[in-house]
Amino acid sequence: MIKNVHQYYVYILTNMPNGTLYIGMTNNLERRILEHKKGSVEGFAKKYGLKTLIYFEVHQNVNDAIRREKQLKKWKRQWKIDLVEKDNSDWNDLASDWYS
Repeated sequence: MIKNVHQYYVYILTNMPNGTLYIGMTNNLERRILEHKKGSVEGFAKKYGLKTLIYFEVHQNVNDAIRREKQLKKWKRQWKIDLVEKDNSDWNDLASDWYS
């Protein structure tokens, strides 16, 4: 029997390099980032214009993703910046070519 494979994403958005950071979790990263980019969901990210995807990680278990999101939200700002800059030192939008 083939088991369904689920993926859950923890992600970080910003409005500019070294700007405001937002950490979120979703089961559909492309859809969720598009919602952020369009500003279609009210909340913190929309209020501060957080539309640039600068980091994400994939989890197979929803509880692991929730735990990781909560962990990152408790981190000091510099730790979050270090995490982003480890693989994305220029703070590039990782979703810049997802939508045409």
